[in-house]
Formats: sequence, structure tokens, C-alpha cells
Amino acid sequence: MQTTATAPERAGALFDDYVAMLRIRGFEEEIQRQFVKGNVHGTTHLCNGHEAVSVGVARALGPDDVFAATYRGHGHALANGVEIGGLAAELMGRATGTCGGRSGSMNVIDRDHGLLGCFGIVGGTISTATGAALALKGNGRVAVAFFGEGAVNQAYFAECLNFAKVFELPVVFVCENNLYGEYTPWEQVTAGLDICGRAQALGIPAERVDGNEVPTVEMAARRALERARAGGGPTLLECMTYRLVGHSRSDPATYRKPGELERWRRRDPLVLARAALMREHGMDDDAVAALEKGVEREVTAAFEAALEAPFPQAQEVAHA
Repeated sequence: MQTTATAPERAGALFDDYVAMLRIRGFEEEIQRQFVKGNVHGTTHLCNGHEAVSVGVARALGPDDVFAATYRGHGHALANGVEIGGLAAELMGRATGTCGGRSGSMNVIDRDHGLLGCFGIVGGTISTATGAALALKGNGRVAVAFFGEGAVNQAYFAECLNFAKVFELPVVFVCENNLYGEYTPWEQVTAGLDICGRAQALGIPAERVDGNEVPTVEMAARRALERARAGGGPTLLECMTYRLVGHSRSDPATYRKPGELERWRRRDPLVLARAALMREHGMDDDAVAALEKGVEREVTAAFEAALEAPFPQAQEVAHA
């Protein structure tokens, strides 16, 4: 049974949540700046606006649980403890990166922090987490798949949810519904507009939640994880959120409906968390500004160190 947190506990959690989301937002904004400068190679997809989903699920995960992240996975990684300096160095191809500077933005792996990998293949996280859950069944550990609403129209979704239910696997499927699959409104390509209903038709518990509020996401994730640990099988969470930036570096997002971005900016996870922090933690504007400045310095230091790091050395390939 869930216990009710005390006021100090809630305030402390709000503090930690806001710092975690500030770190993710600051990281993404700096990655964009470094990309423009030519220091980030390949492509990159930012998660501005999705921070509450990453942080909320991370708060519910246990230290031995695992997760698979999308190509928009920097927030998933940072929320679950992947070191910010290592991730910055990785995206800039430096030897001190999480994967030695060889994975780039879309393929980061950090098994020490439960990250099975970030996947450029749409829906690839679903099959990865399902396979991991098959290996974890019966030992109290859970696998989580993050994916966007566009992935629910991939074969991975139908096949893996069916498989997970048949074998009652300890897996939680987390759909980050940001309303757009790349440049296309989700309602134009998703028959029925009922993602939860697709899971429920298979007998899988499913819940749609506000993906811009960390406590809401966390509580839903805890329910799903507890069910999985107890042998209750898979759960689908549909977290409604919004991407505040373009799909990728070259997308100006001119396809948005008039006024839509402005409406969602008012529900920016950081705006909501900042207001709650001041209301429930008793912090004033100056105290919050000092906190924000401290996170900004942390992000700046991480990137400065990454820029000073060496590139990986070429490795000779042995020929038989």
C-alpha cells in the first residue's frame, strides 16, 4: 500500500525533481548550442518538454531495474544517473564519453545505470525491454521501455505486448505521447486514438496520465512496477506531454497548430515544478534563481571538460 508522504518529504522530492529537470533542460540547450558550433556530430533529438516523464519514472525504478531509451534519450539517461560529463563527452565524440566517444547521440549504453541502450529504430525499445523482461522474470526486477506514440503503429508494439502478456513478463511500457510523430499529428495516423485501449484489449492494465507533472508520473509508474514485481505482468502508461522544440536539429516545427506551442509552454514541466517548489518548499525567487544558477554552472563545467577531452584513438583491425 502506498503511504502518504509528509510535507517535508514532498518538499524535498519537489526540490530534487526540479534540479533533475533543470539538469536535463540545461543539457539539451547546451547540446543544441554545441551542435550549431560543429562540436556534435551526426544528428541529435532533444527532449525539451518531456523531462517530467523521464524523472517521474526514474523516481520509481529500483537500482537493479533496467530501461531502454529512445533516440530522444538524453533525459532518460540523465534522470537515471548517467553522469552528465560522460554523456556530454559522448555526444561530442570524446574518449571520456559514456561509451568512449563511439556511440553518438542515438546509441548510448550504460549498463551500470540500467540503460540497455538508446535506439534510433522506432519501437526498438519495446522489443529490447520485452526481451530483458523475459530474462528478469521471477527475480523481482523490471524492464521499462520508453517510446513515442508513433511507435504504437509499428509491429513491435502489437507483437511484444502480446508476448509480454502471454508470459506475464515484468515490463512497463511507457508511451511518451507528445502529439506528433516527427512532423505528423498523431491523430492523423493512429486509428481509434486509444493507445491504452490497444493494451487493454490484450488484458494489459493501461493508464493515461499527465506527463508534465513528476508526482503524477511517479505514482503511476510505482503502481505499474509493483504490479510487475508481484508477478502481475506488463502495464502500459501513456504519458501525455509535448515536445517544445522541433523533431530534430533541422526542424523549425512550422506544422504546429496556431497557439498550440504557447498553450503548452504554460504547462512546461519546469514551470509547473518551479511554482510547486515555491509554494510547498517556501523558496522565494532569489533562492530558486540561485538553485538554477548552480545547475547552470554544473552543466557548463561538464561541457567545458568534455571539450577539453581527447578524441578516441583509431584502433587497428586484426586480420586473420
